[in-house]
Amino acid sequence: MTPQHGIGMTSLRTRERLIQRLKDQGIRDARVLDRIRNVPRHLFMDEALSTRAYEDTALPIGLGQTISQPYVVARMTEAATIGAPKRVLEIGTGCGYQTAVLAPLVGHVYTIERLAPLLDKARERLATMGIDNVSFRHGDGYAGWPEEAPFDAIIVTAAPEVIPKALLEQLAENGRLVLPVGPDGSQELLRVTRRGKEYVRERIGFVSFVPLVSGVA
Repeated sequence: MTPQHGIGMTSLRTRERLIQRLKDQGIRDARVLDRIRNVPRHLFMDEALSTRAYEDTALPIGLGQTISQPYVVARMTEAATIGAPKRVLEIGTGCGYQTAVLAPLVGHVYTIERLAPLLDKARERLATMGIDNVSFRHGDGYAGWPEEAPFDAIIVTAAPEVIPKALLEQLAENGRLVLPVGPDGSQELLRVTRRGKEYVRERIGFVSFVPLVSGVA
């Protein structure tokens, strides 16, 4: 059995229990469920926590950051990938798990991380997995990636208190921005769709994310 399949708490049976839980919570997109099933989440965290990899919970990955709850990853991916977007911007690479789930469902992912050690590890993991449609940038997520805009979808994996104007401006027509917004303890997951000069907001649900921090480190 390969390391990606794992043993014990990282077994396929354990993953199937997670998939059933996601279905019970309303995740319907078969492509997204298949990615959650097959991406080896235990390889994106410290080995000491790997037995908890397929629990539906966020877990620490160091430097004050977390790997998101699988349900939230699935929900955000489902909300962003309607219509198979070609160009997707991800703010907050983190350990690379959301990137790995997202990449095969879209044309190309442009991902930004402010913490260089996390970015370097994510780049290595995704290369090992053979995921090659991702461009990486060490930078400030608030600024987006204007040189590569416009984007068909943008996913933000940390919570600003208000939606960054730069990200709205980098959406293509009919593009979707999926992000948590609000202060700690009062965050909502939104999908914002660009319609000409207007931005239509949809509330997806209440969530809890680490804050989106400006600058790089």
